[in-house]
Amino acid sequence: MKKNLAIGVFDSGMGGLTVLRALRRELPAESFIYLGDTARLPYGTKSRDTVKSYAMQMAQLLIQRQIKALVIACNTATTAALEHLQTTFASIPVIGVVRPGAAAAVAATRNQRIAVLATETTIATHAYQDLIRQQLPNVVIHSRACSVLVALAEEGMIDNAIAREALTHYLSGLTTEDTILLGCTHFPVFKASLRKMLPEDVELVDSADATAAVLKEQLATVALTHPNTKERGSIQYLVTDSVQRFQTIGEFFLQEPIHKSDIELVNAGGASTVT
Repeated sequence: MKKNLAIGVFDSGMGGLTVLRALRRELPAESFIYLGDTARLPYGTKSRDTVKSYAMQMAQLLIQRQIKALVIACNTATTAALEHLQTTFASIPVIGVVRPGAAAAVAATRNQRIAVLATETTIATHAYQDLIRQQLPNVVIHSRACSVLVALAEEGMIDNAIAREALTHYLSGLTTEDTILLGCTHFPVFKASLRKMLPEDVELVDSADATAAVLKEQLATVALTHPNTKERGSIQYLVTDSVQRFQTIGEFFLQEPIHKSDIELVNAGGASTVT
């Protein structure tokens, strides 16, 4: 496999761009193909079987573009489909965001009281809870399904009265936790607001940086790291609906300009592209 091939990254919509941002920081020479399934978001309120099917379609579409690694930049899709995708596409590294995120929360907590904010589907799988308890058997975990935050993030409503009210609602009763794990890749856009609302000693953990470190290690292990470290890699964006909306809202998540010429509209089923 060629070292200069791109890395595929997919999410239900915009949230995975927070992961892409971390990947770019850790691996600046690598090129990426980012796929947002914006026609069928959110994944977090759908059944596990439906999400698994969607994830398979997204992975196949990226595989068709010839990638050297695949990152599932969606907590819901990771819990539903990671093992299946790793088995199906065993010839390349396939990485999810849940295990790195859980490990980061374990490393951050001081009093073993952790709150997990995620989508309904992610919470229902107990993926984060089980991984954390494997390392901290006596941990106390409070889990909150926060699907409204996904909708607010996708609308770019990240620092207004509605967003603050939603955050206040989801944080209610969390008084002894020293670590809050953002178990959805959409949620890091609320970090600034959360930081204002939480005590200074509460750690906010998201899986993006930990996932980037894992990918870097795995690429090195299989000798697929891009050899050119002098030039910054490119990004191609694929979306299944609304190029203009992705460009506008996506910049909130990526925190850098997204050029319309770099965005391609594709069929959600992954079988063909549309113009």
